[in-house]
Amino acid sequence: MSEDLLDEITSINSIYGEITLESTNDEAIFALTLPSHPEISLRVEFPHDYPSAPPSILGTQHTGDRVAKGDGQDLVEHVRVVLADIYIPGSPCIFDLIEESGQRLPRLDADAASQEYPDAIGVNDRSREAEIHVLNDSQPDDDFPPPTWTLSDPITEKKSLFLARCTPVTSTQEAHLAIAHLLNTDKRAAKATHNISAWRIRSAANADVKVQDCDDDGETAAGGRLLHLLELVGVWNVLVVVSRWYGGVKLGPDRFRLINQVARDAVVKGGFVVDTTEGKSKGKGKK
Repeated sequence: MSEDLLDEITSINSIYGEITLESTNDEAIFALTLPSHPEISLRVEFPHDYPSAPPSILGTQHTGDRVAKGDGQDLVEHVRVVLADIYIPGSPCIFDLIEESGQRLPRLDADAASQEYPDAIGVNDRSREAEIHVLNDSQPDDDFPPPTWTLSDPITEKKSLFLARCTPVTSTQEAHLAIAHLLNTDKRAAKATHNISAWRIRSAANADVKVQDCDDDGETAAGGRLLHLLELVGVWNVLVVVSRWYGGVKLGPDRFRLINQVARDAVVKGGFVVDTTEGKSKGKGKK
């Protein structure tokens, strides 16, 4: 198994639970259990050159006693279609496969009442209301254009996953709305244990007018440290959100280093700061 595939498996299981991708007797084949379909697991084969080549959905690994006859094969065919749609050569695809499958497919193991809600979050997910932390009155605004996020490279450390994203903002209201939009449209971010944020804004009309703020989202002192990083690198008119999915092992002070590491990666990739290690400005990696 390649190190990249091992990192992807660790990240996926940190987000969705340890039984999402499980090894089998064949080192190239894993059992994939979709959170939206916990009664069925699929056999997924990863070629030696994955992600340059796509994985294959071989069939079902396990079907629960409550699964109707034929539902397992139906799920296999549906997931194969999703995989064909979302796979990009060279890019890991399992997270997108899980998310897209959960959004597109009806719950095959649900009762008749549940069938009315095909986009429902899986039974292993915590309620959306309990997960989403929205700053005060920062509700999505139909007139607010969706933010364009630049993402860092993810970092996995002792089963915790860290991912930063940044976007340009010109007002505190924009920062609040961008965070609200993210947490109401991105299920992965909404399920993060913490979404730490910081922003710095300087008026285009008057450079002396400056506003900056931060939010820990339950990760004590992390917001202030993130804001301090933005001050050190001298960036303005930017919002940074660092999502952390806790993997069950405490990291101690190392968590602050990892938060700042992914945050710096995002603002460099977004073109907000010159990467002094290479002596030139990075291009934007928007998503």
